[in-house]
Amino acid sequence: MAESSDLSLPEHESEEDSAPLVSTPQEQAETISASQLGAVYDVPVQVSAVLGHASMQVSQLLKLGRGAVIELDRRVGEAIEIYVNDRLVARGEVVIVDDDRLGVTMTEIVKQERN
Repeated sequence: MAESSDLSLPEHESEEDSAPLVSTPQEQAETISASQLGAVYDVPVQVSAVLGHASMQVSQLLKLGRGAVIELDRRVGEAIEIYVNDRLVARGEVVIVDDDRLGVTMTEIVKQERN
């Protein structure tokens, strides 16, 4: 090893003035930049917007015809659920896009605990 070194170390700050040097894996994952995520940009995912649910017997289902109405478990104006790959990620509202298409606007991001 060489006797002299060009390596300089930063001065030590007090605990009150500095952030902790150790971070959790979750904190590290949250600081990933968009450029580091480029590899996953082209991965397809399935996005579903669920308006509501209904339960019925098969005999009732077979009796349904054109124009039948199925009552859902939601009220008008209540948030719908947005799933990505069968995982709830957000809630939102139905909007009209271009006068002939429906869309969804996210109003709440759902944060789930990791197992």
